[in-house]
Amino acid sequence: MKIKSPEFGSAEIADDLIIEFPEGLPGFEACRRFALVHEEGREPDVFLLQCADDPEVGFSVTPPARLGVNLEFVLTDAETELLQLQNQEDLAVAVIVRAQEGADANPASAGLSANFMAPLVINTRARRGLQKVIGRMGCDITLRQQD
Repeated sequence: MKIKSPEFGSAEIADDLIIEFPEGLPGFEACRRFALVHEEGREPDVFLLQCADDPEVGFSVTPPARLGVNLEFVLTDAETELLQLQNQEDLAVAVIVRAQEGADANPASAGLSANFMAPLVINTRARRGLQKVIGRMGCDITLRQQD
């Protein structure tokens, strides 16, 4: 499958690498098929979650551990079923990040904002994902200093 993104142009992505978000993402419910892409030849800190159907829709994402954060939360039975999850080891978690600019930028965060209240949860084996919206802080977040 060929996808297009403003950052990387056209790229050929194998169909078995497409991640399906059966319910889309909040605010982007029509966008259901995505690919994780990054610049070739280097270990990325941030990936682009690019919509396979709409080149205008893409999100910068990173594993929370890259930011020194450990997220722990519980999936509902419905979420587990939606993900077709058989084994916890098949789960990957990512958070959407964005660069802060202008007067709203927080110098303490190096100009980066991450959405820890709505992490992306992906079954890497079944290639299915969802965005887990955490209505209130009922999860544990552990911050650690990076060496």
